[in-house]
Amino acid sequence: MSCGNPHATPCSDVLGAISAYLDGEMPADDRDAIAQHIHECWPCLHEVDVFREVKVLIARACGGDRVPDDVRARVVSRIQTVSVQWTIEIRHEQ
Repeated sequence: MSCGNPHATPCSDVLGAISAYLDGEMPADDRDAIAQHIHECWPCLHEVDVFREVKVLIARACGGDRVPDDVRARVVSRIQTVSVQWTIEIRHEQ
């Protein structure tokens, strides 16, 4: 996925770090680099927004309980799969 513009931080790095970014689980320099990329790249911004909404829905459904790591990994994997399919479809339509 990419908006087609060059970025200091590759889209793949941003997509791989969305969870840590949203959870505040990364060093400030890395967080700043990802924030800058998201500001410049609408496809990655969209993915961050989708991931954020999924986290809210999971938290709501779990009543605030921590999601087990294996469940979290499966959800993240599924989001990434859907994201790739969505990106391929968008590119195909253009």
